[in-house]
Amino acid sequence: MKNSTAILSFLLVAGLVFSSIYFLMPTSNEDQFVPADEFSIDRAMTPLIAMTKEPHYVGSDAHLEVQKLLIAELSKLGLEPHVQEGFSFNERSKTLNKPVNIVARIKGSEENKALLLLSHYDSAPVPSFGAADAASGIVTILESVRAYLSTGAQPKNDIIILFTDAEELGLDGAKLFVQEHPWAKDVGLAINFEARGTSGPSNMILETNHGNANLIKRFKEANPKYPVATSLMYSIYKMLPNDTDSTIFRVDGDIDSFFFAFIDGHYNYHTANDTYYNLDRNSLAHQGSYLIPLLHYFADADLSDLRSETDHVYFNFPFLKMVHYPFSWIYPMLIIAFLIFLFLILYGFYKRKLDGKSIGLGFIPLLGSLIVSSIIGFLGWKLLLLIYPQYTEIQQGFPYNGHWYIAFFIALTLSITFGFYRKYSKSINKQSLYVAPLLLWIVLCLTTAIFLKGAAFFIIPLFFGLLSFFVILRQEHPNLLITTLLGIPAIFIIAPLIQFFPVGLGLKMVMVSCSFTVLLFVLLLPIFGFYRKKGTLALLCLLGSSFFFIMAHSKSDYTELRRKPNSLVYYEDADNVKAYWTTFDKKLDSWTEKYLGEHPKKASEKIVSASYNKYGMNYTFVTETESRNIQKSDITITKDSIIDDSRHINFTITPKRKVNKIELYATENATFSHLEFNGKKADTSKENTMYRGTENLALVHYFISNQDSLEVKLISDRRLPLNFRILEYGFDLMDHPEFDISERPDNTMPKPFVLTDAIVIKHTLSIDSLKTNTSNSSRVDAKSIIHNE
Repeated sequence: MKNSTAILSFLLVAGLVFSSIYFLMPTSNEDQFVPADEFSIDRAMTPLIAMTKEPHYVGSDAHLEVQKLLIAELSKLGLEPHVQEGFSFNERSKTLNKPVNIVARIKGSEENKALLLLSHYDSAPVPSFGAADAASGIVTILESVRAYLSTGAQPKNDIIILFTDAEELGLDGAKLFVQEHPWAKDVGLAINFEARGTSGPSNMILETNHGNANLIKRFKEANPKYPVATSLMYSIYKMLPNDTDSTIFRVDGDIDSFFFAFIDGHYNYHTANDTYYNLDRNSLAHQGSYLIPLLHYFADADLSDLRSETDHVYFNFPFLKMVHYPFSWIYPMLIIAFLIFLFLILYGFYKRKLDGKSIGLGFIPLLGSLIVSSIIGFLGWKLLLLIYPQYTEIQQGFPYNGHWYIAFFIALTLSITFGFYRKYSKSINKQSLYVAPLLLWIVLCLTTAIFLKGAAFFIIPLFFGLLSFFVILRQEHPNLLITTLLGIPAIFIIAPLIQFFPVGLGLKMVMVSCSFTVLLFVLLLPIFGFYRKKGTLALLCLLGSSFFFIMAHSKSDYTELRRKPNSLVYYEDADNVKAYWTTFDKKLDSWTEKYLGEHPKKASEKIVSASYNKYGMNYTFVTETESRNIQKSDITITKDSIIDDSRHINFTITPKRKVNKIELYATENATFSHLEFNGKKADTSKENTMYRGTENLALVHYFISNQDSLEVKLISDRRLPLNFRILEYGFDLMDHPEFDISERPDNTMPKPFVLTDAIVIKHTLSIDSLKTNTSNSSRVDAKSIIHNE
């Protein structure tokens, strides 16, 4: 085979791999003239910058300013926004707060179901500026609605704009809207915009209780220019511990939705690095490229015709944009592929291009490269964590240099795979060598058909692999450019997944990337198998992996651009008049050592207990310090009565300082037949064990706005003592007058997903069991008793 043809095919494969990722989203039109009826990055960035001047979590001063800003922005569009405010209690997360949703409506010309445009405006309850999550979603809606209205079009359907609050606390604003707003019943479809990072292509994911067939058909008809969507993404999404406001609309309102989220730059998620500086303008442009066509289409579409009882497999593909087909096709397509495979095997034996021994030997390089590469991917990341323990401080599992590590593992996998096939392709003809990969792909497609139907589109690369098999059976030395063209579906479908898994799930999943790299390589054996310089390519890939590792190492430290997450908490046990400095950090730095010392004790939950958080982090180190006697809340018992065998108690916790969160725990094995928090009832049925008193299971996580009190009403067994543990969090450690906290070094920032930079006060409320022999009609009341000792 001529070297020039081989080199050209190799460059073509590399270019196709690059294109499969690079051209997934548009290029930002920043600083370019954009017509009024199109989405403009410059115009969208103006309110985004104003929104993200400060962290604006629920209860912060900036939160109220962002509310005012968004009301003003909607008013500029000629709309009449209003706010929906009220207490919302999420049974699943046990979060209670008072969201302030911002709602507006564009009246349609017909009485149809309404289209809802949705995003949330609160930032995470740590010092996150929330530029991507989710100011990007807010301005996507504002700019797209502005562009739509500039055309003078009147929609057939009403368009409801909803900016939810308290999404970061438990999806509580969405729950408030779905359960209590009269417009919720009008919604036929929701379009939600989110972010779980600051860059990357935006993925379309469905939320539905029904079949997805009609939703996918309508999405394709709307014709967004850069769709990035596969049925596999939603299958994986459902496995992750992540919900969005769309989940509330699906679960509580049975309302279908599309939601769009970009997930790269995950290391910036919920951190102080989520700023407009770090927000990828291309990602924002991608969000706009979705909403403009979807808004024009669904503003006039029949939204009552979206339900379906059938599901479709779907995936995006260049030029075709979206490809989809029913689940009912999965097994027939698999059977057809298997029959074609059997026919080609027989045809190969008939042409004397195949022999049984060579086919058997072909499994050695396949399984060898697959097993060795997967083991290296699995153990390699664990080894890297030992070499660079600082990576463990990034809870998301994807460090700043994560993409260099992905490139390192992929290049190393290619080197290993080229090495295996260099050795065995000398003694096995290329046709026989290709049988094992095709059989493995058939098994993979069968497995997905049974267990993961969302990935059933893997059959498409297999069909083209079978066609390549026919070509190499017909030609002893096939044209590599032809087999490269036949490999395009495999490259465009599989290559993006190689990056997607570790980006989406953390570098612990780089083993999956290694496996998919081998699977893609062996499917392209009609190209790579005919290269004469496999050893040279193996060496070049090894050198490339070395380069990528060196680049990753050079970016392994923390700098002003790559900041180390750290944490500091002042924790006071008011009952025992003891105070501690504590942290979530696994390795202290010079700043945290100022307070915890160089040799702090390991933290124990008996001393300090941490609030529930996404990654299950507990305090790691603790050092005793002097008590500042921070004022704790007043507790007023307004009712303590015995009726029959039940005890009825009402009490109110009233903050006396700036408190952002109150957690209430029942420290005994108490059971409750009734629980109510600020008028919101909890499900205390016998089937629900979530509200039985345990040491580490909170009854409620109350996030406070405007220093509102927490009013608790309960009914329990009169024979059981009631003792409650209360944790009060104020996020003002850094500027509280009782503390002199130095500024963080420029290469550090507050740790996300935990309540840090906080003043925590723990105290207990003991309500002695009334031991009386009163009759069933007797009552014992204790009103207006102040417990604040």
